[in-house]
Amino acid sequence: MHIPFRLQTLVATMGLAGAALLGQAHAADSIKIAMVIPATGPLTQYGDMVKEGVATAVEQINAAGGINGKKIETTVVDDACEPKQGPVAANRVVNDKIRYVIGPVCSGAAIAAAPIYNNEGVVVITPSATSPALTEGKNFHFIFRTIGRDDQQGPAAAKFIINKAKPKKVAVLHDKQSYGQGIAASVRDELKKANVDVALFEGINAGDSDYSAVITKLKSAGADFVYYGGYHPEMGLLLRQAAEQGLKVRMMGPEGVGNPEINAIAGNAVEGMLVTLPADPAAKPENAALVKAFKDKGRDASGAFQMGAYTATQVLAQSIKAVGDDAEKVADYLHKTAFNMPTGNVAWDAKGDLKAFDFPVYSWHKDGSKSVAEK
Repeated sequence: MHIPFRLQTLVATMGLAGAALLGQAHAADSIKIAMVIPATGPLTQYGDMVKEGVATAVEQINAAGGINGKKIETTVVDDACEPKQGPVAANRVVNDKIRYVIGPVCSGAAIAAAPIYNNEGVVVITPSATSPALTEGKNFHFIFRTIGRDDQQGPAAAKFIINKAKPKKVAVLHDKQSYGQGIAASVRDELKKANVDVALFEGINAGDSDYSAVITKLKSAGADFVYYGGYHPEMGLLLRQAAEQGLKVRMMGPEGVGNPEINAIAGNAVEGMLVTLPADPAAKPENAALVKAFKDKGRDASGAFQMGAYTATQVLAQSIKAVGDDAEKVADYLHKTAFNMPTGNVAWDAKGDLKAFDFPVYSWHKDGSKSVAEK
């Protein structure tokens, strides 16, 4: 059948207009959540942990019909865990008119980006940024976290060192960054309060490949226990190089060192490393079905940030369902509501910090497993 050219043009134009309308309708039928994570750089595994948690929650929510009939769509925004990239990522989220964020993952990037998110009315829930400086004294309304703060984690680590490890001399190292230095200072201060001899408090340069000089200092200081505030790449090297240089000390770090990749860096020297981590919800019998949902997709429910990211996504979805797709109302609802989650009871104070959070101490093993530390 022959269609006149003018009619062909009209049909094509109507088709394009229809496609545009359909596209708009499709966009209106979804709720967008940005995962602001390190998709590049040395800390991408932490981003992968967050993605696993978010993906599992989104699959469950969408399979159950979404939020008030709208499906969740996620997008990854890369900040590489770099403080300088935090505001760049935040502006991208704002420009894309996304009103909900899971992340940022690292404290430095989160601190740099938070004022933009808060000023623009973007609800942020980080499952992993632990620095008190993210929320303390800021009067933010839109910033939340599903993990405890370093001033909760530091004392938990110090309590274990004082009561269980009982070293004679402790060296406290850090990576000179917001997260690492903050938690190291918290541990140091708690140890000093208990009259534990802190023989050394020193920063190292993140990204270096040779820590021989600091290991020599540890030997000279006579330290028999080392606490390191920072991330797994440096901790792995410290463990390995200390072992190679005959320094036999127990080492401990925060959740930032609790990454499976540390085994490849440290080798056998990782055995017995102590680490404070969020309590493992995967170990609870009542979470068996959720753990299976993770496993069925090849994901790890027992990692440091997966369950926190899962919880962040679920509380966000429940809040939107309750008050509608309005970021300000969602933030109001989060502040005043307690949620029963696989991670436990989730409730926030006025700062957006959890009212309670537990940081157990685990012993890390060379086969990649971990167990609750006894001493």
